[in-house]
Amino acid sequence: MAALLITLVIALPWLGALLVWLVRDRDENLQHSLALLFSGASGLASLVLLAFTGSEVVIRVPVGAYFGDLTFIPDGLGVFLAAVAAVIGSLAVHFSRDYMHGEAQLGRYYALVLIFIGAMAALVLTGSLFFLFIFWEITALCSYALISFDNDNPRAVAGGIKALLITSVGGLGLLAGALLVYSYLGSYEISTVLERSGELPAPALAVLAFGALIAAAAKSAQVPFQTWLPDAMEAPTPVSALIHAATMVNAGVYLLARFFPAFAPVPGWTFAVMLVGLLSALLAALMACTTYDLKRVLAYSTISQLGYMVYAIGAGSVLASQFHLFSHAVFKALLFLGAGAVIHSVGTRDMRAMGGLGQKMPFVRNVFITGALALAGLPPLNGFWSKELILEAGLHSGPVWAFALMLLVAGLTAFYTFRTVWMVFFTPSRVSEVHTVGAAMKTALAPLALAALVSGFLAGPFDALLSNSLPFHQLHAESTGALLLEVLSAPATLLALAVIAAGLAAWHFRSALTGLQALAAPLQRAASESFGFEWLNHQIVAFVQGFAGFLRRSQSGQISWNLAGIIGGLLVVLVILLWAVQV
Repeated sequence: MAALLITLVIALPWLGALLVWLVRDRDENLQHSLALLFSGASGLASLVLLAFTGSEVVIRVPVGAYFGDLTFIPDGLGVFLAAVAAVIGSLAVHFSRDYMHGEAQLGRYYALVLIFIGAMAALVLTGSLFFLFIFWEITALCSYALISFDNDNPRAVAGGIKALLITSVGGLGLLAGALLVYSYLGSYEISTVLERSGELPAPALAVLAFGALIAAAAKSAQVPFQTWLPDAMEAPTPVSALIHAATMVNAGVYLLARFFPAFAPVPGWTFAVMLVGLLSALLAALMACTTYDLKRVLAYSTISQLGYMVYAIGAGSVLASQFHLFSHAVFKALLFLGAGAVIHSVGTRDMRAMGGLGQKMPFVRNVFITGALALAGLPPLNGFWSKELILEAGLHSGPVWAFALMLLVAGLTAFYTFRTVWMVFFTPSRVSEVHTVGAAMKTALAPLALAALVSGFLAGPFDALLSNSLPFHQLHAESTGALLLEVLSAPATLLALAVIAAGLAAWHFRSALTGLQALAAPLQRAASESFGFEWLNHQIVAFVQGFAGFLRRSQSGQISWNLAGIIGGLLVVLVILLWAVQV
C-alpha cells in the first residue's frame, strides 16, 4: 500500500502538469480545475501515507551500475515533509484560482507549480543520495522558473537567476558528497551512509559533513547565502508561499536532519551548524525590522525561522527542528497567502501605503493575526510549542551566549510581527479602493488558520511518527502531554515570553524610545543594506565577469588552436588521475 501511495503522491502532480500544459490557455477554468484536482489528490494520498510509515524500502527501480537504484522509503521524516509539500501546495493552487485569474500563460504557471510539488515529495521520500540530488536540482529549476514567471519584469528575471545561481552552489556540494560516498562505500543508499559512516576516513566524512552544511545553507537561504530569498519575492504570492512554507527552503533543513547521525560526531560540525542558524536568525530578524515591503518582511522572517531550525539541529534536537518546520509551514503559508490577499486587494506591497485594512478586510485581518501570533511564539498557537522546544534544547546543549542571542531574536520577531500587523491593518487608512477577497482565497486561508491554532497539540503523534521510523536517529517518543508539560515547566519558556512581551512593548511605546532609535540608526542602515552580503554578491559577480573576459581572449577563433587546448587539458587531467591511482 505504501508503494502505491508514494507513487500517487509523486506522479499525480506530474501527470496534472502534463494535462494542464496540453490544455494550454484555451480554457482557464479547466486549467484551474485540473491543477486543483491533481494537487488535491496528491495531498490526500500524502495524508493517507502517514498511516503507512516504515523504515524499509518499498519501491526499488534498478537504474544502472553507475547510478544505483531509485528507491523510496516511507519513513516519518520523509512522509511528513511530503504531506507538507502536497497539502500546502494544493491550498496554494486553490488560492491561485482567484489570485491568478485572468493572467496570461496559466498553463506554464500551473505546470511548474505541480512539477515543483512532485519533485519536493520525491526529494524527501527517496532513499538514494544520488536521486536526492536529481530532485534537488528539479526544485531549483522550478523555483527559478516561477520566481521569474513574469518574464517582462527585469527584477523578477534577476531574482530567478540569482536564486538559481546561489542554490546551485549547494547542488554542487551535494553532488560531490554523493560521489564521495559512492567512491568509499560503493552505494548511494542513504541508509548505508547512516549505518556505515564510521567506515569513512575522518577527512572524507568531514568534507561530506561540511559540504552538506554548505548545500543546506544555500538551499535554505542561511548565512552567507541568504540574499536570494528576499529577491524571490518577485514571484506570484502563491509561489512565495510554496517556496517559503512547503518546498524549496525546507530541503536544506531536511538534509541536515536526515544525515545528523552520521555528521554529528565530526569535530566542530554541530557548533558550525548552530552558528549558521544563530547568525541567520539574528541578522534576518534585524532586516525584517527595517523594511516596508510586506513580502520582504515575511521573506526575512522565513530566513530567521529557518535559522531556528538549523540552530536546533546544531543543539542536537532533530525533533524540535522538524516540529518547528511543521509549525512554520502552517503559519508561514497562512501569512504569505494572507499577504497575497492584501496585495491583490490594494495593489501594493508597501506597508506605508496600506493602513485601515482591518475594517475593510475583517476575515483576512483575523486569519493574518492568527498567523502573526504563531510567528511571534505566543501560546496556545503552534509556533509557541515548537519554538520553546528549540530554545530549551539550546539552553541544555549549547553555549549560554547563543541561547541569549536566540532569546533576543524572539523579541525582535515579536517586534517586527506587531509592526507589520499594525501598519497593514490598524494605522489610519491610506487606501482609496479595496477589491473584494475571493471565495477561493478565503477557503484556502481558513484551514491554515485552524491548523495554526491546534497543530501544536500534535507534538506527541509527531514525535512517534519520527521515533518509530528513524532507527539511526535514536529518538525516544513522548506523549503530547509530556512534551507540552516539558515546555510549560521549562525556565526557557518564561524567559522567552518575557522577551516577547518586551518586543511587543518596544513597538507599542516606540514614540517614547526616540533616543534608542537614534542609537540604533547605524544598525538600521547596515540591516537595510543586508549587512554587506549584497555588496559581497556584487563583488563575486564582478570577479567572475572579469575572469570570463580574460578567458575570452583565449578563444582565437582558430579551430586548430582550440583543439590543441582541449587535447592539452585532457592530457593534464589524465596525468593527474594516473598519479592519484599510483599514490
